[in-house]
Amino acid sequence: MRQESFDFLKRLLDAPSPSGFEAPAVRVYREYIQSYADTVTIDVMGNASATLSGETSTPRIMLCGHCDEIGFMVQYIDDQGFLYFSTIGGIDLHLVPGHKVLIHTSGGAVPGIIGKKPIHLMEDEERKKVAKIVDLYIDIGAKDKKEAEETVRIGDPITVDVSLERLKNDLICARGLDDKAGAFVVAETLRLLKEEGKPFCGQVIAVATVQEEVGLRGATTSAYRHQPDVGIAVDVGFATDQPGIEKKKVGDFSLGKGPIISRGANINPVVFDLLIRSAKEGEIPYQIEAAPRSTGTDANVLQLSRGGVAAALVSVPCRYMHTPVEVVSLKDLEDSARLLAAFIRNLSAEVSFIPV
Repeated sequence: MRQESFDFLKRLLDAPSPSGFEAPAVRVYREYIQSYADTVTIDVMGNASATLSGETSTPRIMLCGHCDEIGFMVQYIDDQGFLYFSTIGGIDLHLVPGHKVLIHTSGGAVPGIIGKKPIHLMEDEERKKVAKIVDLYIDIGAKDKKEAEETVRIGDPITVDVSLERLKNDLICARGLDDKAGAFVVAETLRLLKEEGKPFCGQVIAVATVQEEVGLRGATTSAYRHQPDVGIAVDVGFATDQPGIEKKKVGDFSLGKGPIISRGANINPVVFDLLIRSAKEGEIPYQIEAAPRSTGTDANVLQLSRGGVAAALVSVPCRYMHTPVEVVSLKDLEDSARLLAAFIRNLSAEVSFIPV
């Protein structure tokens, strides 16, 4: 991966963006993508949309990757100055105790520790149970409630304090790859289209959407606003090349073997076929996911916007989803952007997405 793209990815991952508080990540996205777009706008929801026009006005192609991440929120401060919190998005409570966190306040990030009763002081039954959210708290070192309230406010968002790390074999580990990986791919697709200078038809709208983790909200309003003919959600998908996952139930997906292209009711068959053709012609590795119902991604709301949109889902294989140590392949990120750029260049102004 070129250094400028990797630096963008790192800045995007480092920027805190729990659902509803995505502004820091949106600023990073806007700063990077404005060099490759005709226009960049941010709407009232906080979605950042970058537009690049081709040789014709149609078709309108919306690419979206959500830039929000899971996290926590300050719920209550007790008399001793400990912070109790709620979850933003789907959190595995097995993994919560003992983490360093950052509370993102109007005065800057405040470090803290998620604490719970030491194992030495637990009864046997307590040791066997997952800690309840109401029993967990954050220690910022405050001496009492007054001092804590001078530092943080109810409703302040919280992220786990981890940063991007490089692993072997072109793999990276970070929090928030679900789905800043998708936002990164969307931006890189626009960059490839701009820098390679090859002709394409239509208008591409590359959107970093918000609030996916709490109800696909940003993609809902973005699709309504931009009225695309075709909409492709870029998210992360389950890598199953790790112990403990039953491939017969989930499918066979590996890191480094290319983007996952979904096929099923949520996916327009014309778009699916053209994605596969584009991958084959470009010698881009890919994997296919069976998705007989909804996909649980922004593709759901893209498909159902207004009178209907030709929707698709391209996913980056990811291990350990919704943990602070999500893992993806840099090569898969690059191949996902290459696939989408090739797909767009293969579209014609007369293309019909009607599946008959």
